[in-house]
Amino acid sequence: MADVLNRSSAQAGNGRVVTRVGEPSTSELVQRASEQITRLIKDEFALAKAELTEKGKHAGVGVGLFGGGGALALYGLGAGIATIILALALVMPAWLASLIVTVVLFIGAGILALLGRKQVKQAVPPMPQAATDGVKADVEAVTEAVKRGRS
Repeated sequence: MADVLNRSSAQAGNGRVVTRVGEPSTSELVQRASEQITRLIKDEFALAKAELTEKGKHAGVGVGLFGGGGALALYGLGAGIATIILALALVMPAWLASLIVTVVLFIGAGILALLGRKQVKQAVPPMPQAATDGVKADVEAVTEAVKRGRS
């Protein structure tokens, strides 16, 4: 029985069927190719999903840092307004302390904004580049194999 499964047949010129032992049949080869293509597509989708998840995390962190920078900028604006009020109400060194706090808040806002920008740049473009490159390479390999099979 195993001998029958491991044979492939070919039509000879005189109408006889010639069987070669140890070679898979065409249907077996088609079935294997179908299984391998299915597995390949599933693996490429898994890679794309993992890559998009990673880029989504970077985008989320970047947006959070931008939000933190915006909040600090708002506090800086409030401190700046308080500085102006103190400077106009009292011409004393209290405004200098308020001005120092304002400058520190804006420096913090700038640092957070730069860090957020860096995180967002890592998430762009949102296309899963590694998975796309893998699919292109797979298509090219199959195309080359088909071309070699015809010649």
